[in-house]
Amino acid sequence: MNDVQIRSAERALSVGTWLIVGGAMLYSVLTVTPLMRDHTADGWDWTAPILPLVVDAAVVIVVRLDSVLARLGGHGGRWPIALRWMTGGMTLALNVADSALKKDLVGVAVHAVAPLLLIVTAETGLAYRRAITNALTALKDRERSERQERERAAAERAEAAEKRMREQWEFEARMAREQREHEAALLREQVEREERARREERERAEAAERAEREARERAEREREQQQRAREQAERDREQQRLARERQAAQERERQRREREEAALREQREREARAERERAALLAAGPATEKFPEDRARQTVTAAFHAGLPVRQAAELCGWSVGWVSTRYQELRDNTPTRALEGAAQ
Repeated sequence: MNDVQIRSAERALSVGTWLIVGGAMLYSVLTVTPLMRDHTADGWDWTAPILPLVVDAAVVIVVRLDSVLARLGGHGGRWPIALRWMTGGMTLALNVADSALKKDLVGVAVHAVAPLLLIVTAETGLAYRRAITNALTALKDRERSERQERERAAAERAEAAEKRMREQWEFEARMAREQREHEAALLREQVEREERARREERERAEAAERAEREARERAEREREQQQRAREQAERDREQQRLARERQAAQERERQRREREEAALREQREREARAERERAALLAAGPATEKFPEDRARQTVTAAFHAGLPVRQAAELCGWSVGWVSTRYQELRDNTPTRALEGAAQ
């Protein structure tokens, strides 16, 4: 039996159980309601169906939860058993009570059929569901074991194939290595023979070259002596020229340094003068009235270079914060250009 057949049997059991439960509940309500109406105070006859409905609701809870626990392989303990037998006993007692009070044994037997069938169906359904759950668990365990066995067999086959391939590769690599070593040995022998022949030829050529070189060296030494004499005279003239050029360069360097120092002093004086002007503008304190635009621009420029905030610069010149903020932005935009111009100068 496979998983599909087991689940089909479980669905058939569930449908049959609920049909029996539904029929027994309907039969119980129809049977017990007249009994409850006869034993209920006048004016409360409408409450007669409540008790059989409550008892049957307990039966539904027991059947439903038992099926869930059986599917999960769990066990609710003693209380579910007590509730199941108590609801079954109550249903049986309520159904046969009217016939028993009338001493009607046939009626007792007839009305006991549905409750007894419900009780036995609940117990049997619980046993069936547990058996089906166990069967499903065993089937899954068997399928898992078979799958693991197949995976292990596949892994072993793959490992064996890999081992054969590795051995084949090692054999081929060994043969190729031996072939390369043999070819390398033959090549080395050939290279050594050629090297010996070249060495002998080179030694003969070197001997002839040495003789010719000695002759050239003697002639070269004579030419070099004459050349050194001419070069010495040329060096003396070059040293005199370099001394004159060095002296002229030193004079030009001295004049350049003097010009740079003068320009630096002038630059420092300009910066000190500008710093004094900015300090004077900033030391004037908050303006009591709006400055002219030229003076206001000078004050804003001094505040910008001093790192003052926009609001404080506006207080010093008497102009609005927006106007001062615009001047600050212009100064920020122009600052890199001026710095580059100063660096170029």
